[in-house]
Amino acid sequence: MNNEQILAEIRETNLSYLMLAQNLIRSDREQALFRLGISEEAADRLVSLSPAQVLKIASSNTLVCRMRVDDDLVWTLLTNHGKGPGADSTSRLHAAILMAGKHQEAA
Repeated sequence: MNNEQILAEIRETNLSYLMLAQNLIRSDREQALFRLGISEEAADRLVSLSPAQVLKIASSNTLVCRMRVDDDLVWTLLTNHGKGPGADSTSRLHAAILMAGKHQEAA
């Protein structure tokens, strides 16, 4: 993958993220704040963007979203292929609880 392809992928990801974020915020604000890991202020700003502003921001060569999973424990839980029935779902649930706690700390 060359540099131009990477930049095109970043722009496409930005556009998809911004459109998804706006739709989530409009349909269920509380869920959007949790799922996106953003503040009330960021949600207000995102939902108020015009289509032209969305396109302008999306055309940036920098990702506008960021990886929320920056904790080794959460990564371990998400990638855990446990033994026995229900082990994987329990690990994912534990990871979701940890990430929700981080969202509350940030808010």
